[in-house]
Amino acid sequence: MGRDPEQRPVIVRHHLHSTDPTERGHTLGTADGDRIRANITGYERLFEAVEVDPALLRPYGEQALDEIRRWAPALHRELAAVAEAAGIDVWRLGMLNARTEILATVGATAEGECSTAVYVGGPGAPHTVQTWDWHEEFTDGRTLTRHPAGRAGDARIFTEAGILGKIGLNSSGLGLHFNILSHAADGERIGVPVHVVARRILDEATTLAEAVDIARSADVSASTVLTVVTFDGRHGDAACVELSPAGTAVLPPDPDGYLLHTNHFLDQRLAAGESAAPTGSTYARLKHLTARRELLAATDPARWTELLHAHEDDGAPVCCHPQPGLPFHQQWRTLLTVGLDLAQGRLRCHAGGPCTAGEESSWEYV
Repeated sequence: MGRDPEQRPVIVRHHLHSTDPTERGHTLGTADGDRIRANITGYERLFEAVEVDPALLRPYGEQALDEIRRWAPALHRELAAVAEAAGIDVWRLGMLNARTEILATVGATAEGECSTAVYVGGPGAPHTVQTWDWHEEFTDGRTLTRHPAGRAGDARIFTEAGILGKIGLNSSGLGLHFNILSHAADGERIGVPVHVVARRILDEATTLAEAVDIARSADVSASTVLTVVTFDGRHGDAACVELSPAGTAVLPPDPDGYLLHTNHFLDQRLAAGESAAPTGSTYARLKHLTARRELLAATDPARWTELLHAHEDDGAPVCCHPQPGLPFHQQWRTLLTVGLDLAQGRLRCHAGGPCTAGEESSWEYV
């Protein structure tokens, strides 16, 4: 696989100042309507490619909105305001936020996906880094938002245009990494979207226990692992919350303080329903992270990125590049490399894969 430098378009930023979800939604919908519409079009194309029945997209979107209204009414109000301001049917925003759940209805699992590494075994703030691998089609949807989040303080989130949440942190010293999983129980209906679960944790949780409680309360229909990381100014802690329709598992760091996750279940009970292919890259990627995990204990963040610098020809496509000749829905790229700087309360983001993140000037701090 070639390792040519990638073009890195600017990640669009939105700094929202209101605590009112309706006002926040109007501001975002007015500012970002074109990109949200483009993202909806891209996902409709992806759903068609993986053979989701287009007649089901509106019912799926409406089901997602019903679940969001029930479980996170403030976020439902925000979505409704985004739709009104952007001139978009609100069910399409429900569909967009439920993109993982809709893909699960046809068993569309991802071969190219995310790898997360956390270290809490040393003094000071946790060391964290992950890749976000997704279809190259969605490069231009990358979005960084910042908004006041009530008791959790200021929230800073990386997500996709029109989607409520993904990776981020808040000023209470809590952060979250995000990896998709696949379970045999996925896709039977549309439950609370996992991206909405991530957003509500970042808006409301100030402790690891609160984050776990919020995750457990969501009636989901697709699986994910939310790696929650905390720092109180002196000590760090973390846990992987494996979330599935079959149940929830909370996994602590190992005795040395490492917490590593790719895209298969690590909890023994949930792993019995694993849907990731036995030959999938998730197992090789986790093996690679485990073998080189000491890099994450270094004080220099450049070494943490080095942990993720591995390609297909290294035996573990942690840093993912498109394969020539494949259709668009099978083209994967690492679209973001990101860490949680909990000591400074900011995200450390590189708009591309680890192999293009060598210069400090290529990083954004948000």
